[in-house]
Amino acid sequence: MPNNSQKEIQNAILKLKEQQNAILLVHNYQRPEIQDIADFLGDSLGLAKQAAQTDADIIVFCGVEFMAETAKILSPEKMVLLPERDADCPMANMVSDEEILEMQKKHPDAKVVSYVNTTASVKAVSDVCCTSSNAVQVVKNIDADKIIFTPDKNLGFWVKRFVDKEMILWDGFCYVHHRITPEDIKKSKQKMPEASVIVHPECRPEVADLADRVESTGGMVKFARETEAKKIIVGTESGILHRLKKESPDKEFYTAGPPRICQNMKKITLESVLKALQKVQYKIEVPEKIAKPAKITLDKMLNFS
Repeated sequence: MPNNSQKEIQNAILKLKEQQNAILLVHNYQRPEIQDIADFLGDSLGLAKQAAQTDADIIVFCGVEFMAETAKILSPEKMVLLPERDADCPMANMVSDEEILEMQKKHPDAKVVSYVNTTASVKAVSDVCCTSSNAVQVVKNIDADKIIFTPDKNLGFWVKRFVDKEMILWDGFCYVHHRITPEDIKKSKQKMPEASVIVHPECRPEVADLADRVESTGGMVKFARETEAKKIIVGTESGILHRLKKESPDKEFYTAGPPRICQNMKKITLESVLKALQKVQYKIEVPEKIAKPAKITLDKMLNFS
């Protein structure tokens, strides 16, 4: 439960938000006290949709930089604020537009499918973007037999299971999900053999092999609501457990092994959200020469969902 100080800051944020016609978009991995005041709480696909549809003048994006960039590309007329300037995604920085252009020269017959967890400049040189929830659908339907998939090799390995295409996987990964091991799953199952196991497709293939379901964070929320299982072992960033427990209070949720935390997501605090609104600070800007082609790849992604 938020303490009095947290409640005061939350109330101040809500008041300023109303005054400024702002909307608070919050990722499932954010701190609980920020999730609790979200206008929309979701995964990257859900947040992208909200960014494209909102009538607000200001989008305060509680996530990491590529998410705020995506919001700005989809809503260029809106002001997009990222509460912490250095809240970025290490995986997004594992691939650059120059590297993709070099790879395209080596494989001119391939199409580039880039995970939405990439910089705007990478999106601009890709053929289409995808999220963890629609990656299989995107790769299946893109008109190419050879795919360069960036930057997450684990998500790429997951997609490969469902498509009959040659896939060239970039050697990137999410440091949070990559730390979840098969031993974590096995030990958790030994303690709770009756529990269902859900993991994120950013996990290693050998972890996915041990899961009952592999789902995006949005898919995990849906699964938790619908399953008859009363105990669920969750293989993703531990921030989602707050939402799962809140929306399915009749069920018990456990992390697969020790809680895995994205330090970058957790950089954003209630104080920094308040300051972003007070000072209208850390505006996200994307140059038009990057935003224009990047929007095409994002629009294609949204059409697949």
